[in-house]
Amino acid sequence: MAAVICGSLAFDTIMTFEGRFADQILPDQLHILNVSFLVPALRRDFGGCAGNIAYSLNALGGTALPMATVGSDGADYVARFKGLGIGTEFVRELSDTYTAQCFITTDMANNQITAFHPGAMQQAHLNKIAARDDIRIGIISPDGRDAMLQHAEQFKQAGIPFVFDPGQGLPMFNGDELARFIEQADWVTVNDYEGKMLSDRTGWSEADISRRARGLVVTLGAEGCDVWVDGQKMHVPAVKPEAVVDPTGCGDAWRGALLFGLEQGWDLTRCAALGNQIGALKIAQRGPQNYQIDLKALGL
Repeated sequence: MAAVICGSLAFDTIMTFEGRFADQILPDQLHILNVSFLVPALRRDFGGCAGNIAYSLNALGGTALPMATVGSDGADYVARFKGLGIGTEFVRELSDTYTAQCFITTDMANNQITAFHPGAMQQAHLNKIAARDDIRIGIISPDGRDAMLQHAEQFKQAGIPFVFDPGQGLPMFNGDELARFIEQADWVTVNDYEGKMLSDRTGWSEADISRRARGLVVTLGAEGCDVWVDGQKMHVPAVKPEAVVDPTGCGDAWRGALLFGLEQGWDLTRCAALGNQIGALKIAQRGPQNYQIDLKALGL
């Protein structure tokens, strides 16, 4: 069975600053901020939330169907996914724009400064979700605003259970819109910062949100994650990585594992535990789609 993954396909230009941002920014001069970071290391990777989640799910043996838009420069991305065995039937190629581009600078403390050009992602609402016998689950990850709103409605109408994972797209929505997403979704996933914003905008606590869906997961980075079901919280500890090399795409690797577990019918705590394992594998490798998964080592 397959999972529809709504979100962005993007090219990530990733740069490393061999210092700390905090040492270069003067707090009392923020009103005239003008900084430059020397970045000796630079690379370009395949990325975007839908792409990274699809890569993770596919590597675990799941069937990933990313639903996204790419621009005139996106042929290589589509070809890469076809080569990996990832379905591209829901990837729309547009000739009059660029594929989304993300420019990420990471410092030695793993802090990140990101600039994002949405490009073709702004037309992601052209893609439509419909019921299909082989589609068991879906996820809404950061995407064009209209696409996120419309795809949530379409998942609900099609009777396809889905995860609402707003990520960095959360600030685009007001409290009423976020409440509607939660009420339509089966599961909600956020990091701790996003979780506070979600609660502030909806007026609902984490326990409240978990009662309005089948569950809520709040990821806590190196501290693991909290799983909320019916107002009750369970902590799932982190898995220590072999090395901390690159945090880019860790959350998406986690979400791919979450989808895999949910599709298998696992409880939310077990899904989150697998997500922590896959996140630890990813953070030890550079780039969001360059890690390998040993299924036997995971007992899968």
